[in-house]
Amino acid sequence: MTSDGGLSRFQKRMKAVPKAVRENVKPALNKSGQELVATMRTLAEASRDSGDLIDSILMTEGGQKTPPYSQPGGSTIVPEHAVAVTVGNSDVRYPHLVEYGSKNAPAQPFFWPAVRTTKKRITGRIKRSISKAVKDEWGSR
Repeated sequence: MTSDGGLSRFQKRMKAVPKAVRENVKPALNKSGQELVATMRTLAEASRDSGDLIDSILMTEGGQKTPPYSQPGGSTIVPEHAVAVTVGNSDVRYPHLVEYGSKNAPAQPFFWPAVRTTKKRITGRIKRSISKAVKDEWGSR
């Protein structure tokens, strides 16, 4: 949902925040990841052949390993206090061809349109959850 620079800045800021506040942000991250998955699956419905592509769209929580061969990036450990939405697996290795097209098939974008469509709402949800968690943490002191 952010560039690598944005993610590292976010993680740096999160380390400075008390653990209770960081833990309270997880539900917003998970809800946002699930919203992005649902939007991608809806958009991918247009390119539906067998449904394998749609089924390969997954959210991975922080500390977990993404599926092998998933786009973008393949199998990696998701940083704590983050979620990753990936497409593809060891059986579905063609999501980029659906997204960008090929010389034999037109593009049927679903990944980046979903990111652009949900980005503002997701960002707002996460910011609100951080603000509420900080207010609750320091308001109780």
